[in-house]
Amino acid sequence: MANYDHSAIRKAYPDVWSIDDSTGVFDVDGKAITIEQSKVDAARVELNKLDYQWKRANEYPDWKSQLDYIFHNGLAKWKTDIVQPVKDKYPKP
Repeated sequence: MANYDHSAIRKAYPDVWSIDDSTGVFDVDGKAITIEQSKVDAARVELNKLDYQWKRANEYPDWKSQLDYIFHNGLAKWKTDIVQPVKDKYPKP
């Protein structure tokens, strides 16, 4: 049984309709798609470059808490206390 990198395969092969770790990768007509690992690896590199976005989004407090912080402490304090530490922790590649 294969253990496919679904996200990278979908990026490398936009015509993929389904991916099943047991049976393979198929297009909309059910035709099997032959996967080239080098294309999947290249797609994974590109996806990893965007990984910081997901990490940042999960690290920031919810928007209500952020608005409350801005109200009580001001925009400049929000930027230095809330936003910048997350950006520093997960910089753009």
